[in-house]
Amino acid sequence: MAGAKFTPFQNAIRETGRLMTERPPQRIPNRQLAALIAEAGFSNAGLARRVDQLGLEHGLDLRYDKTSVTRWLRGQQPRGTTPALIAEVFTRRLGRRLSAQDLGLDACAPVYAGLEFAASPEEAIDIVSGLWRKDSGSHTELRKIAFTPAGLVVPSRDWLIGRADERVARGAAPPPAEGGTRVPTQGRGHPPRQRHAERGPGGRVSMGDIAALRSVGELFRTLDHAYGGGHARQALVRYLEHEAEPMLRGTYGESTGRRLFAAVADLTRLAGWTSYDITAHGLAQRYFVQALRLAQAAGDRSYGSYVLVTMSRQAVYLGHGREAVQLARVAQQGVGSGAPSVVQSLLHAVEARGHGVLGEVRACSASLARAERALETSRPGDDVPHWARFFDEAQLADEFGHCHRDLQQYRAAAQHAERSLQLRSQAYARSRLFCRVVLATARLGLGELEQACTLGAEAAAQAAEMRSVRALEYVRDFERRLEPYRDAAAVRAYREKVAML
Repeated sequence: MAGAKFTPFQNAIRETGRLMTERPPQRIPNRQLAALIAEAGFSNAGLARRVDQLGLEHGLDLRYDKTSVTRWLRGQQPRGTTPALIAEVFTRRLGRRLSAQDLGLDACAPVYAGLEFAASPEEAIDIVSGLWRKDSGSHTELRKIAFTPAGLVVPSRDWLIGRADERVARGAAPPPAEGGTRVPTQGRGHPPRQRHAERGPGGRVSMGDIAALRSVGELFRTLDHAYGGGHARQALVRYLEHEAEPMLRGTYGESTGRRLFAAVADLTRLAGWTSYDITAHGLAQRYFVQALRLAQAAGDRSYGSYVLVTMSRQAVYLGHGREAVQLARVAQQGVGSGAPSVVQSLLHAVEARGHGVLGEVRACSASLARAERALETSRPGDDVPHWARFFDEAQLADEFGHCHRDLQQYRAAAQHAERSLQLRSQAYARSRLFCRVVLATARLGLGELEQACTLGAEAAAQAAEMRSVRALEYVRDFERRLEPYRDAAAVRAYREKVAML
């Protein structure tokens, strides 16, 4: 009745009725998540603890508990990146890639975006091209992504035990049926295919295109060795986006396709290497994983081992010795004993570096001995892959010097570093800088302060001319070692020289 007045009790009854009619829809229990929890053998508290631990790897302070998991099972959707974290927990436990949607949770970007080892060449193209596009734009946060040791496990395992891709060809006419004839896609009466100044997706890829990719790789590699990864990294990424991606999405047969994937894998690894040199470690890690997948599409097992070597070197630099050793061993398993002697030497030397970081003297010495023996058996006429030709006596001496430095065996470190500098070409300016710092550190460890400071100042002058954060960090590491001698005349003179730079 209009204008009717109700008692407080009657108003309460009316409000209760309104709330009952407007009650939110009841949540649907998440049976997918419940089934996976049972399969993984998690308790609710155990799952919550693992999500919190994974969050810490990404700088997130999460506080989930068994009650949180109970709410998820009842249908509540966790917020932010948590669905992706939960999916990664199950991925690690069950050994197969799972998304948030597989768990009955709302879709969100994978927390390990870029670290996925694609299930097919087509998916690999999508993942790596997305990485190039983001990196070539203004996505500065991409260069701040953290490196995660856990992100090494699944890709290296999938590379080692995964099945080879049966087909990588795109857009090429399939082989004719038995007794039939192939129908030409471009024959008489059709105008020839136009070559445009700017390539678009769908164009036919030629061997000339692949030769161009290889030449560009050599150019950027030379710039990296001489001036540091920051010098032309962005240009390399843009080249991958604007030239390599349209080729990958073009038309090619099996043989051309394998060569194309191999060339792009090499450029992608180099993009990772230059990212590593500017210490964008999370981004570099993603490039390495995608280069590994592209190498698999190329059917190039040997190059895949080289990508793993690169990943192992990054792990050494970041102090993850155990992971470095494991990656080197996976690479050794992947190529077997049939690899050229130079490649075998490289693989053993990289394993030695991991043992050196861990302080494992015996294991490090054994790996160095195997590397030395393998290199001694190599011959000038051996068929060495283009990417392994840098590994010679100078490089092996450099590996010895680094290992002995890490093991605090300074006399041996000095001897090998000096030998490497004598043998090493001037074209490898950054490698020579690193070796000079190793020599300076060894001289310092032997109590030869003036010599150490002279060598350190030379390295600092070189670093000032490069765009390499790693070069600067080598110099800073040496300066930290100088701290106990800061009042010595030689150290004061060193600091004055460096200040002028």
